[in-house]
Amino acid sequence: MRKNFLFLMGSLTGVVLTLMVTGPQGENFIARAKAAASAADTYSQLNLFGEVFERVRSDYVEKPDDSNLIEGAINGMVSALDPHSRYMNDKAWREMQETTSGEFGGLGIEVTMEDGLVKVVAPIDDTPAAKAGILSGDLISQIDDENVQGLSLEQAVNKMKGAVNTKTHLKILRKGKDQPLDVTLTREIIKVRPVRYHTEGGDIGYIRVTSFNEQTTEGLHKAIADIQKEIPQEKLAGYVVDLRNNPGGLLDQAVSVSSTFMPRGEVVSTRGRNPEETQRFSAHGGDLIKGKPLVVLINGGSASASEIVSGALHDHKRATLIGTRSFGKGSVQTIIPLGAGNGALALTTARYYTPSGHSIQALGIKPDIEVLQDVPAELKGRADIQGEASMRGHLSGEGTEQTTGSQSYVPPDEKDDKALSAAYNFLRGVTVNADVRTTPPAPKSTVPN
Repeated sequence: MRKNFLFLMGSLTGVVLTLMVTGPQGENFIARAKAAASAADTYSQLNLFGEVFERVRSDYVEKPDDSNLIEGAINGMVSALDPHSRYMNDKAWREMQETTSGEFGGLGIEVTMEDGLVKVVAPIDDTPAAKAGILSGDLISQIDDENVQGLSLEQAVNKMKGAVNTKTHLKILRKGKDQPLDVTLTREIIKVRPVRYHTEGGDIGYIRVTSFNEQTTEGLHKAIADIQKEIPQEKLAGYVVDLRNNPGGLLDQAVSVSSTFMPRGEVVSTRGRNPEETQRFSAHGGDLIKGKPLVVLINGGSASASEIVSGALHDHKRATLIGTRSFGKGSVQTIIPLGAGNGALALTTARYYTPSGHSIQALGIKPDIEVLQDVPAELKGRADIQGEASMRGHLSGEGTEQTTGSQSYVPPDEKDDKALSAAYNFLRGVTVNADVRTTPPAPKSTVPN
């Protein structure tokens, strides 16, 4: 009898449990159970970390520095996320603030990390790096005879910085070269003048934007004002804005630069993990070039903020894009200060989308008119830069990722610059040469205004 009673109780318990799970509160119960299990697993992993930490502290052959151990663990955790998330200690955080303000000491290159080596995104105009012939896509394997492998990005960047007029020696791996290149550079105060400009032929304003720092919008407005003083409005055929090999910078500057050419409308949206985190940024300030035709030049070295600007102006049919496909860096890094003396975290928190809803990430921006440069024989095979989609651990794109390279070579002499010549011809109404490829028009899509 007792056995039967227990059996019935067991059956009854099973029925009750079934009712609990399948009833109105069942889904919440399961979700809470899963969350509790996940939390328990997380705490178990943290216990494992604590155990390893203590074992290293007590048993390592030499007494380690606790702060170095913690910083190394943080770097390992964050760098495992994607190529652009990173932890900055207090020194690196201060140096980043100097960089975005527009003046700092160093060599003048925008870099990222790839497969343990420092990869050049783009050299900054008129800096030691640019003068030495360093190219987008170059890999730095050694700094002053010390291997880069094993260093964090911040550590490598700090090694390249130093006192003005001191020298540093870089060993560079370049696609198409059998042997590494040895380059010696003299450090300078890097004053990033983000905007340069001149008039062309008495009817076109040329504006080169090299980066998006705190001085960019002010410099752009000055450039437009000076061009308008030099060329009467009735003779002004239009403007060329050159964003080639511009690695990006500050989001607010990308929005204000776009606003310079747009009277209204969305510039970019960012979408995070949760739908409620979506943010939209709209043009403000009006069209300072008063509706004049606009050509934007892009190439494989145009990244991030450059892609925001070119994507917005293209989607609003405010500009014609000429050049080659852009880099495809369409992720947002939020800078999170961690308190006095603790540095900051640059954490990827969202993806960028153009006004028409096009994701930039691992896809890039395609030009309306593709123009390929004539590459010198000694640079053939290494004039293309591998974009975001080729970087290990990159965020996935929404669509077919562009894993092939895109040309980033820009001739040093303007007369040899086919993309720039095509831009001038386009603005003057001259037919573009037949050897360039035109992207078929995309289906019309609604753009919020």
